[in-house]
Amino acid sequence: MTKKVVAAMSGGVDSSVAAARLVDQGYDVVGIHLALAKVKGHAGGKGCCTLDDARDARRVADRLGIPFYVWDVSEEFQREVIENFVNEYAQGRTPNPCVRCNEKIKFAAVLERSLALGFDAVATGHYAQIVETENGPTLYSAIDKNKDQSYVLSVLTTEQLRHTILPLGNSTKPEIRAEAEKRGLITASKPDSHDICFIPDGDTAGFLHKKLGQDPGQIIDAETNEVLGKHEGVFEFTVGQRRGLNLGKPRPDRAPRYVVETDVKNKTVMVGLPTLLKVDLVTATNVIWCGPTPESQFECLAQVRAHGERLKAKAFHKDGNLTVEFIDSLQGLAPGQTIALYENERVIGSRPSSPPIRAG
Repeated sequence: MTKKVVAAMSGGVDSSVAAARLVDQGYDVVGIHLALAKVKGHAGGKGCCTLDDARDARRVADRLGIPFYVWDVSEEFQREVIENFVNEYAQGRTPNPCVRCNEKIKFAAVLERSLALGFDAVATGHYAQIVETENGPTLYSAIDKNKDQSYVLSVLTTEQLRHTILPLGNSTKPEIRAEAEKRGLITASKPDSHDICFIPDGDTAGFLHKKLGQDPGQIIDAETNEVLGKHEGVFEFTVGQRRGLNLGKPRPDRAPRYVVETDVKNKTVMVGLPTLLKVDLVTATNVIWCGPTPESQFECLAQVRAHGERLKAKAFHKDGNLTVEFIDSLQGLAPGQTIALYENERVIGSRPSSPPIRAG
């Protein structure tokens, strides 16, 4: 029996080619565009989820000869992603909304709806690979390291991977654009989206101020405790930030200062030299294993940013609680950032981090 697959079509080139490949492979494909955030005036913007994106996705589906529908998941997106984003920043944490969206929307709400409607799987244009092993499907990095998105998919469980198809993991971005051009897809030369889709102008601080108002406090030198400036809300800052500090007094040696800690309760932002950003240990709770549960202690590579370097580390876990001890030096980790663990190219698991334990 032919497998029925929902192709999530964002209106970009990647999901367009992913849907086309599914058709070529003989799947019974239905194109779905997700109506996520309803942002006024966002048509033609730089982010995703615009009216133009929906039109482009429909035109690609028409060219491929597949049915196309728009699924309104804006209420779920508002609750699980946008409100979570605001609440996390209000608590002094730095979330990754793309990871959250994959966990709670694209591979939870959408997958559940698809399976309930009789579909066998959901396919997306993410750059990552699913490899079948004796322990079941396992997530691996894409071959295109510049576009690899296994980090933002590291929240997927084995059961979700059983019902997921990633057609682009064995291709590079230039190959995908060339293929889209050859197929005559309208999205072939469409620019990639880089903004948070519900903050299309890229002004995260401005967005948070509208949601949280002003909560002024002090910016303090972490070494001398000298007050260097004022701020309108701790949520404007994240650990490792250098720009936009507006400090009234430079260091005597003119060395740049970075945000090294934020304290929501006391409304303070601590700044200092980059040496104060070095992290030795990170913890997390309720870890999601993207495949079989590993041994209680194991060596791994740890990644803490979407396109960040993978660092050598040792991991320890018990009852869903994870401790990661870095062997390679990690500079700057904010509470709430997702830490994903790898065995070479295989994703082991991930979870948002608790406040890190810094060196010294």
